[in-house]
Amino acid sequence: MKPRVKYIICVIALIFYSGDVDLCGQILGDSASVSIIKTGIDCIYSLEFDQAEEICTELNRSYNEHPVVYLFHGLMVYWQNYPLLPGTQASSFFEEDMRKCIDLCEKRSYSKFYEAEALLANVSARGLLLVFYADNHMSGNVIPLAAGTYKYIMRSFDFNKIYSDLYYFTGIYNYYRDAYPKFHPVYKAVAALFPPGDLETGLKELNICAQSSILLRAEANSILSWIYTYYENKYSSALEYTGSLIELYPYNLYFKALHIKNLLLAENYEEAEKYLELSREESEHQYYCTQVQVFSAIVQEKKYNNLLLARELYEDALNDLVPFGNYGNEFSAYACFGLSRICDTEGNKTGKKTYHRRAMNLSTFKKINFD
Repeated sequence: MKPRVKYIICVIALIFYSGDVDLCGQILGDSASVSIIKTGIDCIYSLEFDQAEEICTELNRSYNEHPVVYLFHGLMVYWQNYPLLPGTQASSFFEEDMRKCIDLCEKRSYSKFYEAEALLANVSARGLLLVFYADNHMSGNVIPLAAGTYKYIMRSFDFNKIYSDLYYFTGIYNYYRDAYPKFHPVYKAVAALFPPGDLETGLKELNICAQSSILLRAEANSILSWIYTYYENKYSSALEYTGSLIELYPYNLYFKALHIKNLLLAENYEEAEKYLELSREESEHQYYCTQVQVFSAIVQEKKYNNLLLARELYEDALNDLVPFGNYGNEFSAYACFGLSRICDTEGNKTGKKTYHRRAMNLSTFKKINFD
């Protein structure tokens, strides 16, 4: 999943943390349930879904038809089936969970008595849906949902001076409100409807969250890594955050892939190769395997100048990425950039131009090409 847009996913973590503070909550007023949910979140991020499923069953038994239970289950479905593609049975279950959570949160009988809990669960579900729609380029779904979510996001910011976890959301807003439309012009018209942000303030607030929050630490590190890689192009800074992520969740393949990518961008091929060797044991996860193929090709090309093997790995990756739709575009672009460089070395001008043009069409961030 892509943390650049995925920032709301761990609002759910804030919900669970809020059970320890003075917020009006129903499920969050039960310290035992809060402890169970925290454990469940760790299971989800560690990709331990059997344990997460057991926790979800237990929560549903105690709090049947509660919005936070739907939110927890939806988050589990999202990670368990990542990359989550539209039109699949899993995506249907996910959308049903999120819509049910939103509907329950907006019922007057619930929100009147548990306003903070309802607000946070509502924003979480909306954010997860936005992530799913944006990652799959479903702009027609993004725009109306984002417009309806704005008031809930703004309301949640009222707590940021009291709870440091909320600096995550104010930081995201401040940074992305100004940065995102510059890279994604399709959202300029929407962004113009909202108050301006502040890039520097956003980074400071996200760092506060990364250092002092409890359950939002992983998400804060993840989004900061993304920002420094794709928006700031400061790979050494990005490495600090992905390093923290793999310490927190060493079995999370997504976080591991982020770290390997940043190592390669920083031209630390030795360290990247160590992680790639360890990754051979995780071959059952096909989407991760395709990323490993591309990373391995980059190492063969850049470190060993083994262009024959690099070409083979790039071409295999392009074929293997097809089933993943838009989720495969980023790594398909890396493969095409690599094949373009190889064609250039071989004096194949036509191949160089063809692959480069294809890479540029697939790529969102043109500077991230490993040139």
